[in-house]
Amino acid sequence: MHTRFARALAVSVAILLCGIPQTTFAAGWQSGVAKIDITPTRPMWMAGYGNRDHLAEGKLTELWAKALILDDGSGHRGLLITLDLLGIDSGLSHRVCDKLMAKYGLEREQIALCMSHTHTGPVVARNCRPMHYEMLDDEQKQRVDRYADALVVKIVDVAGRAFQKLAPSHLFWGSGTADFAVNRRNNRPESKVPEWRAAGSLKGPVDHDVPVLAIKDSDGRLKTVLFGYACHCTTLSFYKWSGDYAGFAQIELEQAHPDCVAMFWAGCGGDQNPLPRRTVALAKDYGRQLAEAVNRVLSTEMPGLPADLRTTYREIDLPLAAPPSRSQIEQDAESQDKYVASRARMFLADMAAGHPLPRTYPYPVQVWRIGKVRWVILGGEVVIDYALRLKAEMQGKKTWVASYANDVMAYIPSRRILREGGYEGGGAMVYYGLPAPWEPAVEDQIVDEVRRQATSL
Repeated sequence: MHTRFARALAVSVAILLCGIPQTTFAAGWQSGVAKIDITPTRPMWMAGYGNRDHLAEGKLTELWAKALILDDGSGHRGLLITLDLLGIDSGLSHRVCDKLMAKYGLEREQIALCMSHTHTGPVVARNCRPMHYEMLDDEQKQRVDRYADALVVKIVDVAGRAFQKLAPSHLFWGSGTADFAVNRRNNRPESKVPEWRAAGSLKGPVDHDVPVLAIKDSDGRLKTVLFGYACHCTTLSFYKWSGDYAGFAQIELEQAHPDCVAMFWAGCGGDQNPLPRRTVALAKDYGRQLAEAVNRVLSTEMPGLPADLRTTYREIDLPLAAPPSRSQIEQDAESQDKYVASRARMFLADMAAGHPLPRTYPYPVQVWRIGKVRWVILGGEVVIDYALRLKAEMQGKKTWVASYANDVMAYIPSRRILREGGYEGGGAMVYYGLPAPWEPAVEDQIVDEVRRQATSL
């Protein structure tokens, strides 16, 4: 407690020197929001797909980092950063959070980093390392490193701009629906999806909820709208920078509500795709559908949220299955599959440097309570089963479940999907660079940690 007080006092002085207004103790909610363009300015390798064979060729839409600071007037703050990126790795996440904590007097639990998981963004740091960074030549690696360095600076900058805009606010919540997400494991081939949708015969679990947080200023003007949806941003697979459907949804909302900043967070869409896909027209249409779902909620009488913010965060050791033997790794290093070989060479280099293959991973679990809404924020590509289970066990639509947050290290399958196997059940570990699938206990460990944090709030 004394350490935290000393840090807060020191940072209060620093904030005053930086010109950031000290409005922590005003009554009721305060918020500030800002955004900054993070579109690469030089040709870079794009993230998300393993079959890419050349650099980006231009821009369809800008990519954005957006910052929202919430203050409940009782000394509790939370900083949300949303990023139009595929993901970030643990190293970059810690770099960003350390900078934000040092400059703005925040604890780790008060910072959430949410990625949209667009597949038309740049390779970032060591995310999906065997599939991306390890496959690049030295010049492209340098561009990736420079982009990551600039990204850290921009995130810290946009957070400061949000702090400077702190002002009295009112918060409201609601929930809509959009139905373009399809369970990709249970509806193959993709070409049949329009027929099955028309016949009402699509299969598999989905979560079509669209959670909405509306933030208005003291005069009732909409200044920020935060919304989520559980679906991959994989409508597009070409060579132009784009926020995919989530980017178009934000553009639609900002055009419909001048002076409002729209912010998207990805739900548990690890096994969900926007189907059909692969055209700009479809990406725009899905963005329109999602924006319309948000606007329908905004047009209703949304319940207000009392000024009460609580935040928690913890990294838990998620167990991995037994790693491959050294002889197996050496054999994999000669594989005709370039990504299997890339991961194996990475493992051999790590072991030569004295780093044994991991048996666990420090998995980030975060819970925020915003008034009456409980927001669960999970790392990795979490499958839909988690959202459905947590909402059923907790507060229904008052429980929001985000994934692709803080660290995107792998797919996070449920026990059911681990048993079924396939890409989300373990095959994708090759591309993320983990040595083995998860143990079956991971679902219950994650849910138990969410329950523990939620209870503590």
